[in-house]
Amino acid sequence: MASRFQEASLVTSPSYPNAVAWSSENLIAVAAGHLVIILNPALPSGPRGLISIPNAEPYQIGKVRYEDLLTGGLLPSSLKRERHPCVRSLSWSDLGMSPNYGCLLAVCTAEGRVKLYRPPFSDFSADWVEIADVSDLHFENLLSMNFGESNNPSSTSLSKKDQVVQHDHEDDERIPILRTRKRRRTSVDNINLREMDITDRASCSKQDNQTVNNVLAIELYEQPSNAHHCHSLPKGPKKCSREISPEKYVSREALLSSLSVAWSSLLTFSTEGSSFENQLRFSLLAIGSKSGCVSIWKVHAPESYHIERGSVSPNVELTAIIQAHSSWVSTMSWGIFGRDSSNPQMLLVTGSIDGSVKIWMSNKEDLQKSVEVYTSSFSLLKQVVAVNLVPVSTLSFVVNNYSNAMHLAIGKGSGSFEVWKCEISTRKFEQVASTNAHDQVVTGLAWSYDGRCLYSCSQDNYVRNWILSEDTISEVPIPANTPGLSSTSDLPDDFLSCLGVALSPGNLAVALVRSFNVELLNQMYQARSQKAAVEFIWNGAQQSVESEDSSETITEAILGFSKNEYAYWESNLLWSLKEFTDYNKPLVLWDMIAAMLAFKESMPEFVELVITKWLSVSYLGFHADIPMEDLVPKISKRFSDVPSRLLHILNVISRRVMLSELKTEEINRKLQGQRMNNEEEVDLWLKLLQESERELRERLVGLSFSAYLTAESSLSTDSPSTGNWHPAGLAQMQQWVVINHDIVVSQLQTLSLEVKSSLTRSSNITETALEKENCPYCAAPVHFHSPEEAICESPHQKKKKERCDKGHKLERCCVSMQVCPPTPLWFCKCCNRLTLELAPETLFALPSFPNDLKSLPESSFSKVALKPFCLFCGILLQRKQPKFLLSASPV
Repeated sequence: MASRFQEASLVTSPSYPNAVAWSSENLIAVAAGHLVIILNPALPSGPRGLISIPNAEPYQIGKVRYEDLLTGGLLPSSLKRERHPCVRSLSWSDLGMSPNYGCLLAVCTAEGRVKLYRPPFSDFSADWVEIADVSDLHFENLLSMNFGESNNPSSTSLSKKDQVVQHDHEDDERIPILRTRKRRRTSVDNINLREMDITDRASCSKQDNQTVNNVLAIELYEQPSNAHHCHSLPKGPKKCSREISPEKYVSREALLSSLSVAWSSLLTFSTEGSSFENQLRFSLLAIGSKSGCVSIWKVHAPESYHIERGSVSPNVELTAIIQAHSSWVSTMSWGIFGRDSSNPQMLLVTGSIDGSVKIWMSNKEDLQKSVEVYTSSFSLLKQVVAVNLVPVSTLSFVVNNYSNAMHLAIGKGSGSFEVWKCEISTRKFEQVASTNAHDQVVTGLAWSYDGRCLYSCSQDNYVRNWILSEDTISEVPIPANTPGLSSTSDLPDDFLSCLGVALSPGNLAVALVRSFNVELLNQMYQARSQKAAVEFIWNGAQQSVESEDSSETITEAILGFSKNEYAYWESNLLWSLKEFTDYNKPLVLWDMIAAMLAFKESMPEFVELVITKWLSVSYLGFHADIPMEDLVPKISKRFSDVPSRLLHILNVISRRVMLSELKTEEINRKLQGQRMNNEEEVDLWLKLLQESERELRERLVGLSFSAYLTAESSLSTDSPSTGNWHPAGLAQMQQWVVINHDIVVSQLQTLSLEVKSSLTRSSNITETALEKENCPYCAAPVHFHSPEEAICESPHQKKKKERCDKGHKLERCCVSMQVCPPTPLWFCKCCNRLTLELAPETLFALPSFPNDLKSLPESSFSKVALKPFCLFCGILLQRKQPKFLLSASPV
C-alpha cells in the first residue's frame, strides 16, 4: 500500500462516485454529503472553503389526479420521505471563468439542481458565492417550449418541429437533438420558480445500508366532483399548472432531474472579419439528466478581470439538448484535439446506467454558428459501448495531441473497467483491455502522463495502478516510498470505501477520498469529527516512461529508494517541467516544488542533478554534464534567446527550491542591493534570478515603448487603433532605462528617447512634470530611485508629537513601476510583489527578445481580457487574503 505524505480529515462523508476534483489553479473540491469542501493541497489542514447545499423546493411542472399517483411510473415520485440534501456531482471549469481569473465550480445535487459558484475573493468569507442557478434557466427554457411536447394532450413524445437531426459519422444513425424555439437570455434574479425536493441517490453500493431512496414532493390534483382540494406545493411561487397525464409528469421530471456535470476547456474564437475586441471566449457546461438528455450550455468568460467587484453574473446560454441515451446519464467527460489548429474539435463522452457509452463531436465552425443561430452543433462520432446490463459509473478521457491518440477508460458498476484507444487521424477505435479490477463498483478513474498511466478506485476501498504500453494494460504496484518526511498525523486507517481519485496539475501527486468505517473508530472523539479523509500520495515514481539510468551519485541506500525509483522520479519531474513550457498551460508548480523540497532535505544532489539536466536541455538544447557553477554563465548568456515561460519557471525554481532557506522579502532585498561589479559576493542562484528578472523587465519595457509608438502612429494616420493595450508608467520606464543604461540593450535606449520626445511634444509639458509622482498618503513628491519601492519626501508636520524625519515607504507596481495606491491590488504568492496594471499577454508568449520591437504587429497589443499573471513568476495573481481564509497556492 502506498504511503500518504499528507492528509485532511472531513466532517462529512461522500455518497457518490467521482467525489473529488482538482482544479487547474490548485484547489481540491470534495463532494461530502450536504457540503462541498474546498481544500488547498499546500495547506490541507489550513483554511477551507465551503458550499452548503440547502433544501430546494420542487418545480411546478403540472398536476396529476389523486387516483393516478400509482400509475404511469409515478410510484417512486409519489413516495414522500425524509429530506436530505446531498452533492451528487461536481466539476471545475478552466482558468479564466471567474471574475478574478480563477475557476468556477459546477455543483449538481441529488435533488437534480445545478448551480455555479465562484471563490469569495472580495467577500472575506469561507462560503463560496452562488452566481447562477442553471436549473432555473433550464426550467424556463423547457417551459417556453412546452417541454418539447406537442399540443396534443395525449402526446408525450417530442414534437418533430422541435427536433434537429444529426448523422452518425460511422453508422449514419439519426440522433434527435432538442432545441428551443426561441433564444432566451434570462437573469437568475427574475426566476421565481423552485425545484423539487429530490434526494435521489442512485446506489453505487452493494450494501443495503447505503441505499437511499428517492424523495419527491409531488403536486396532487383531483377532479372537482370528488370534493377534494387541490394540494399545492409548499412555498410554491406559482399557481397550480394545468392537468397532465402521469406519463408527461414523469417525462418532465426526468428532464429537470440532473445527475452529472462536466466543464470543457476555455475556448477562444474570433468572429469572421472582426477585430480582437470582438473575440468569443466561453466554456461549455454539459449536464446529464435522468431522461437520457444532455443539455449543453455556453458560459461566457468575463470581458475583464478584477479583484474588487464580485457581483457580476456570467452570461449563460442554452445551446442544445441532445437525446444522448435512453436512460440516466451517469457520467461525462470532455476532450479537445487540434487546439493549435485553425479548426479545433470538441469531444464529449457520455455514459449511462443502461451500459452505453457514446462520443459526441463538434468543431470550431459549428460552435461559431451556434452563437448566431440557435441550432445544435454536436453530432454522434461513435457509440463505443452498446446497451448492456452493467451500468457505467465513471469515465476518464484524455487526448494526447503529441501521439495523435485518444484514451478512454470506462468504469462500471460490476467492478470492471474497459480501456479504449483511438487514432485521431483514422478515427479507428479499438478496445485495449477489459479487466475485472475490483469487487465493487468503480468509483473513480484518472489518467496521468498523457494516458500512459491509469489509477482506478472502488467502493471496495482498493486503489490500483495500471500502465498502458502499446496495446496492453498491466497492473503495477503503487510506489510505497515517500520523499521527505511521511505523514505524522494521528489519522486512523480504518477506511471502508474509496469514492474518488484526482491528479494534480503536474501529475506528480494523487488525491484520494476515503470514507471511514465509523464502527471501528473511537465513538467519543474520532467518529464524531472524522467521517472521511482526503489522502495524498506521490505519483513521481510511476513507471510512466522508459528512463535512462541516473547519475552515479544516486545510490540505493538513501530513504529506501532503489536506483530505478530515482530514475522514474527524474524522468517524471522532467516530463512535468516540459509540459509547463507551453504558455497556454497555467503555471501551477506546487507538486513539483513540494517534491523537490522533500528530496532536498535528504538528497540535495538529486535535486541539483534534475535541475542541471533541465537547464542544459531547455537553454542549451543538449544535456551538458558539467557542474552548476560552470553551467550558470552559459545559461545567462542565452536568456534573450529563450521563451518567457522558461524564464518564469527558472524564477520559481530559484525562489522556491534553490533559495528556499531565505524568506521572500530577504530575496527581494538582496536583489535590489546586488550590483554586477560585486560578482564574487553574489550567490550563484541570486545572480541567475537577478539576470532572469532583468530580462523580463527589458521585454516589458520594450513592448510598452513599442505599443505607445504604434498607437501614436495610428493617430497620425487618422486610423486610431481600438481595443489595444495602452501602457502606463512610461515616464518611470524611461528613468529605469537611464539608471541601467550600462546594462540594458541599446534598442531600449533608442526607443526610450523616441517615447520621451513624443510625450513631451504631445503633452506640451516639461520632462520633470511627466516624471512627477505624489505620495497617496501625504501628497508629498516621490522620486524614482528603484522599480520596487519608493520613499516620499514627507513635509513638515504641524502636530508637535508627530515625527517627520522619514517619509512614507511606498511600494511600486511591478509592471508600470508607478507608486501603488492604497487600494486592493493583485498579489503574487511567489515573489510577494504587487501589481496595479496588468502586463500584456504578448509578453508571456514571446519566444525570445524581439530583434525589432517597432516591427511588432498591432495585434500584439490587444487589451482584451488581460490575464492577471505575475511579470516575473508567470503564476496567477490573486487578491491577498487573510491567513484564516482559503486561497490557491500555485507554488
